[in-house]
Order: sequence, then C-alpha cells, then structure tokens
Amino acid sequence: MGLSDMRWDVILGGFGLFMFGINFMGDALKEFAGDKLREYIDRYTSNPFSAFLIGIVITVVMQSSSASTAITIGMVRAGLMTLEQAAGIIMGANIGTTITSFLISLDIGKYILYVIFAGAMLSCFSSRRKVKCLGNILMGFGMVFYGLDSMGEALSVIKDIPAFTNVALKLSENPLLSLLAGTIMTGAVQASAATIGVVQKMYQAGALSFQAVLPFVFGANIGTTVTGILASAGGSTAAKRTAGLHTLFNIVGSVMGMILLKPLSAVILDVSASLGMNKMMQVALAHIMFNALATLIFFPLLKQMCALVRKIIPGEEPKRLQVDVDHLDPSLARRLPAAALTAAEEAIHSMSDAVVENVHNTRDYLNGKGGEEELQMIDQGESVVNDYDKKITAYLLEISMAGDLSPSDTLEQRTDLDNVKNLERIGDIAMNLKEFFQMIHEDQKGLSPSAVYEINRMYNQFDEMFAKLLEIAKNHSQASYNELLKLEDEMDLLEYNARESHFERMAKKICTAPVASSVYCDILSNLERMGDHCCNIARSMMKMTADHIGDDKHLNPRLDDNKQR
Repeated sequence: MGLSDMRWDVILGGFGLFMFGINFMGDALKEFAGDKLREYIDRYTSNPFSAFLIGIVITVVMQSSSASTAITIGMVRAGLMTLEQAAGIIMGANIGTTITSFLISLDIGKYILYVIFAGAMLSCFSSRRKVKCLGNILMGFGMVFYGLDSMGEALSVIKDIPAFTNVALKLSENPLLSLLAGTIMTGAVQASAATIGVVQKMYQAGALSFQAVLPFVFGANIGTTVTGILASAGGSTAAKRTAGLHTLFNIVGSVMGMILLKPLSAVILDVSASLGMNKMMQVALAHIMFNALATLIFFPLLKQMCALVRKIIPGEEPKRLQVDVDHLDPSLARRLPAAALTAAEEAIHSMSDAVVENVHNTRDYLNGKGGEEELQMIDQGESVVNDYDKKITAYLLEISMAGDLSPSDTLEQRTDLDNVKNLERIGDIAMNLKEFFQMIHEDQKGLSPSAVYEINRMYNQFDEMFAKLLEIAKNHSQASYNELLKLEDEMDLLEYNARESHFERMAKKICTAPVASSVYCDILSNLERMGDHCCNIARSMMKMTADHIGDDKHLNPRLDDNKQR
C-alpha cells in the first residue's frame, strides 16, 4: 500500500469539518455568551489569580486560546488591563485550551450524529436567538467529532505505509523535528486544538510513538503564540509586551518539556495505564499535565516575568483607566447626585479614551494588511464602547430619578447624556469605517496612495479636533470653542478637496478599483461626521456653561446653528 491508496478525500474532508466545527462552535458560544463575556473579563480580573480563572473560562467558551489572547491584547492596549492581569489570563488560556483535546478523546462517536441532528433542529426551527445559538453550538460540537472520526478511520491504514513509517521513525528518533512540525502546523492553522486533534488520531492509529507525540504538543503551544504576535504587530508597547509574555511563557515551558521529555513521557504513560486510558486520552492527559505543570512553575514568578518582558521591550504603557463603570454606585446617585455626576463624568472621560483608541484601530487597519487579528481588536473596542454607553446611560438615568436635583445638576445630567450618545455615535462610525476598509481589503485592489494620504489627513484632523474638545472640557473657553469650529471648517474643506481629487482620479482612469471607487466618498463622509460629533459635544458643554452663568447672548452665533448628525 502507498500514499496514493489512502482516502485523501475523507482525510481532507474530515479535517475540514473538524476545523469548521471548532470555529463554528466557538462563534456560537461567543454569541450565546454575548456582551457578558467581555464584562466578566473586565470585572473579574482585579488580580492575577482571578485573571487566571477567567482565562480558563473564556478559552473554554471560545474554544481558542488564540482568540482569548487577542482579546487580552486589545484590553491591555486600550488601558483596561495591566500586563500582570493579562499574564494571568494567558496562563489560564493555556489550561483552558486543553479541554478541547480532552473532549476529543471521549468515546462518543456513535452518538455524534444524534447531537448534530438535535443541533440542526434547534437552529432551523427555533425563533429564539439563544436557542438557535445553542443549536449551533451542538452542531459545531458534532462536526468536530464527526470530522475527526472520519479522518481517523482513513488514517488507520497509515501505519502500514513504508514511506510514512520512515517519517514516523525519524520523528521518534529526533524530537526536535516533531517540535518543529507541531509549531509550523499550529502556526499555519492558528489552532493548537487542531494540531493536537490530528496527533491524537495518528497516535491512535499507531502512526506515531508517544516519544514523537509529546514534542508535537510542545510545538502546538509555541505555534499558538503566532496569533498574538500578529495581533501586536505595529501596535502599542503594551500589545507587544503582552504578545511577548505569551511567547516567552510558552517557549520556556516547551524547552523545559523537551529537557524532561523521557521522564515526563514515562510518568504520563504510567498514570494513563493505571487509569485504563485509551490512546487519545493519553495525549489529552499529556496536554493537560504539561500545561498545568508549566503554569504551576511560572505562576509564582509572574511579576518577575512581566519585569523581564518590560526590559526586553522598553517603552511606555497606556495609562490604566481608573474608573470602572461596574462600580458606579447607584446608592450614591440617589443620596448625593452632585457627587454621582462627578463620577459619571470621569467614566465619560474613560469612554472617550476607548472611543479614540478604536478610531485609531480603524486607521491601523486601513494602513496595515487587513488581518483578522486587527478586526478582532476593532470589534473588541466597539464592545468596550457599547458597554460604557449602556452603563453610564443607566447611571445617569438613575441620577435623574433622585428627585431633588438642582437646575444646574439637571442641566449637567442632560448634557452628560447627550455627550455619551455623541461618543457612542463616533464609535459606530468607526465600525462603519472598519466595514468599508474590510470591503476594500477583500477586493484586493485597494486604494491609491493619494487616496490613502487624503484619508489619513482627515484622521489627523479628527485627532486635532478631539484634542481641542478635551481642552474645552477642561476650560470651557469660548476661544477654544472658536478654534474647534475653525478646525471643523478645515475638516469640511479636506472632505471637499478629497472628493474632487477622487473624481479627477476616476476621470483619468487612475482609480479603477470598483469597490474602492464606490465606497471612497462614504469613507470621507464618515470621517467628516466624526468631526461634527466633536462639535456637538463641545456645543453641549458650552451651552451648559452659558446657562450656568445666564449669559446666552455672548455665545458664538454658530453655537446653535452647528449641524447635528
């Protein structure tokens, strides 16, 4: 028998179902968890140990340590989490990812089609979103097992093929080759569970020895850091440090595993034999024991590892956002509304930081290669902004029900509500821009260099306008407000000139990409609208100041004429 006699259609199709099932189940689990997932990350990571537990939970839910690491990088980058907290989540993620290999090793193949049937019925015939999500989870779970079982049956003959037997022998004799193979395979598919699932089936088929299997597991741990590295590329110092910490932890752990390969293999085989485990369960046990041992060794050294990473990657980290909207005290809103308004305004300032960070993320996505990790960062940022919007709005409404608000407090509460909504709209516009840029990247023809330059000029203008807005928030100066209005005029002019240049490029056949040509003016319009919302916020603050002193007649005439979007 040779390689040509194998059922490659079944092997590749089974692997495809397995990969699709992991992603499909992970997406359904994330949708089922909803915004609560990010809330739990934010709320329960106050210390490294709780962060460690959350890392386990979210990785089990998302079925991907790479995805949970990417989310963590986004939160560190936005200043919502410290490096030490991120380290806890990363270590927890390495434990959580072992659950997939454990589930794969369960002997439930004969029931799996029933699971798929049940999931399909729930997904197709239920009108409730949560029930549909549950159905999708079951379908994804079933596809993982069905794909692996199909692939395993086709792989069962591989041990009788001389060509593969020679390869397996070399892998057993040289564990470094197995380590490299596991690293490359996981880096390519960006899913350590996929690599370990395939190795489980090959070991069960007798195609690999246990001495070759363990280095594959170590290599999978190294390969899974690729997602974090890509997510941090071109990002902030905090993002690079988080990815560096993940890489350092997994590489050092894998090196230790290679050094202790023989005794570790013997211990795992002895334990699995005493428990009567099958071969797939042996690999799952190896994955769990190795990651748990590495975490046990390194967790007490977490602060030292963070300090080492800070020395390796020097630079300033983002300021930690001090206000936690989950801890805005409702009783304070009822007892001391004036103090509660101060707390709400601090939370609004934190929200503005998150909004600007996500606007910058969309600019990075435009100027980068349009990677999946950058999209995850933007989506995560939008989730943060929406969370701020929901909770601050609810808190401000709680303040309004206090019943004994002074006229000035009432005015301030309404102004804050208006400002929150304008900030949230800027966040929505950032998502519009992401979608436009995504369409352009997927079309692969892209924007011309001059078009990208024009867009970046408008981004820079928005940064100037937002900086001026923050200045107005501090000094409530009419002069600063007038300067902001001048910047808005310049933004309008930038949009007009960019449109004219675009039409000229189209007339000269310089711009021929259909998608980019179609959405370019929409991109300019959205950028200009972000500037409008800056003016709307400034207008509200200036009007509040004028009403406080009862001096409307001295306000700039454009104050009431400024367009609202």
